[in-house]
Amino acid sequence: MSDRPYDIVLFGATGFTGQLTAEYLAAHAPASARIALAGRNLGKLEGVASGLSREFPLLVADSSNAASLLELARSTAVIVTTVGPYLAYGEPLVAACAAAGTGYLDLTGEPEFVDAMYLKHHARAVETGARLVHACGFDSIPYDLGSLFVVNHLPEGAPIAVNGYMRMGGTFSGGTYHSAVGAMSRLRSSARVARDRRRAETVASPLAAGRKVHSAAGRPHNEPLAGGWVVPVPTIDPQIVLRSARALERYGPDFSYGHYIVTKSATTTGMLIGGAGALVALSQLPPTRALLLKVKSPGDGPDAEQRAKSRFTLRLVGDAPGTRVVVELTGGDPGYGETAKMLSEAALCMAFDDVPARGGQLTTAVALGQPLIDRLAAAGLEYRVVDA
Repeated sequence: MSDRPYDIVLFGATGFTGQLTAEYLAAHAPASARIALAGRNLGKLEGVASGLSREFPLLVADSSNAASLLELARSTAVIVTTVGPYLAYGEPLVAACAAAGTGYLDLTGEPEFVDAMYLKHHARAVETGARLVHACGFDSIPYDLGSLFVVNHLPEGAPIAVNGYMRMGGTFSGGTYHSAVGAMSRLRSSARVARDRRRAETVASPLAAGRKVHSAAGRPHNEPLAGGWVVPVPTIDPQIVLRSARALERYGPDFSYGHYIVTKSATTTGMLIGGAGALVALSQLPPTRALLLKVKSPGDGPDAEQRAKSRFTLRLVGDAPGTRVVVELTGGDPGYGETAKMLSEAALCMAFDDVPARGGQLTTAVALGQPLIDRLAAAGLEYRVVDA
């Protein structure tokens, strides 16, 4: 797409994570990269641009104006968007990129949004060659690329079981919080859309005869390999990992994945489960949901000092008959600093690296794979094989 004016456009550059992403691109993108910042408010864009270490063109577009988004999509090879909640604001840009054959990356952790976009826009993206890649931040790059890394260290053609154990500390922004509450309030709708997606996917991309891909049955337990108590968490991450496994035969004839968060003790585990249950229950009713949404405002987020104190460690344990491999990934602030890095490097990878030429809704492992693993390692996020 060298005939287009830009290689990458960052949409939502004035939001909390959008500004961090703009700062990362300004500091780390090649000087030759043609990058522009986009948003609905030119004054706010100018404010963001004034604090960057290099100049970027500024483009005005609005998620409520489909024509402006189609023009934006036609102007670039790749669009990165941080504008959420995606279920409320994301579809018009996905539709524009699918129509224009433009690469698309976002930070969503909203399963219903991803499933709905598959149902509505995957087929068109296959036709135009547009690569629609969701969950390109802490949701779900560490787990998705980490599972691919583990699989590539295990024998080919063998059954493989991978379990991911995440230990992290930090806080979250208002935008992330609002997206989470919104997703919890729509569990029935999300389940319905997920069923529709599974049916459509089974017809469009059936598994080869004899192959099995499934989630591992998990329960809270003390796990020595993780260094503490672990709790299975039904986030978007295991869904993404399993979609990669469906698409790539390298994951073997029988692949399973289990997804856990590590806690300090059985007491902490119980409190976590109880708190999550209460949050889900309160999000179901409009009055209590409204109160929950007042806890944080969109655009609020942890300051630089808070982010500097945040860390994460992901341990992935892969088992095949007679073989075990343990892989770790460690990093700083997971939700923002490292997320901006992951999203930016994914965009640079899609724009400039030798990646598979295939269209449709894809995972990071399928669309970007080893080139993105290599990029992240060079940027300080390196998967390492460790002793069990």
